[in-house]
Amino acid sequence: MQPLLPPRQMDILETARREGRVTVDSLANRFDVTPQTIRKDLNDLCDREILHRVHGGAVFPSNTVNLAYQSRREIAAGGKVRIGEKVAELIPDNASLILNIGTTTEAVASALTRHEGLMVITNNLNVAMILSEAPGVELVISGGMVRKSDRGIVGAAAIDLIRQFKVDYAIIGASAIDEEGALLDFDYREVRVAQAILAQARKKILVADATKFERRAPVQIGHISEMDCFVTDAPPPDGIAELCEVAGVSVTVAEPLQSELVYG
Repeated sequence: MQPLLPPRQMDILETARREGRVTVDSLANRFDVTPQTIRKDLNDLCDREILHRVHGGAVFPSNTVNLAYQSRREIAAGGKVRIGEKVAELIPDNASLILNIGTTTEAVASALTRHEGLMVITNNLNVAMILSEAPGVELVISGGMVRKSDRGIVGAAAIDLIRQFKVDYAIIGASAIDEEGALLDFDYREVRVAQAILAQARKKILVADATKFERRAPVQIGHISEMDCFVTDAPPPDGIAELCEVAGVSVTVAEPLQSELVYG
């Protein structure tokens, strides 16, 4: 697994995400470093397929393209950690839950390793690896086809396994949330599994960082109004907040860590 990005590269990535494009000269001025240093940073980010090189700088990938797994891990990494910790506060010991595919649900899994008496069902091999040695977790992994890109398990066998359980909590992520509140993803097979997960849970928790409001994906999982709780890392857009209020969906914003505030 590649290491997380150093702080300057995280800042460059966030600027590119916000503005769409960054240039060597502007970044060199901003960080008071040489253009050669910035070119190395951009080369590193492009080698990881997080940014795309263009003449004089780099651009953030199209918001309709599903990024590579490692790239998704690093985008909003701090926010995902905060989301994971906040969700862990909502889950009591001795609960049952299902976690689906996604880098944010993996952050939730990391935060759950200190819990006791949990039963966790997942179709995410990364989640399974995180929780496999947690002493207080009984782990169940679905069968099915493993996607090599992100170690997610999809297909009819995964759905069949999930339908055998009725759990306290479903914790799901989404690749995008549109302005109408639709929860979207890229792979219809993954969406079918996510829909099965939601159907088997007494309480549904959506986890998504704020970048998901800026993306689009073609396949609909469901609607944000169907959730019981939405945990994110920044206040959602007004339209989404209103949809949640009308539907009775509780919105929890995971505040930045002190170290992030100091750096910012």
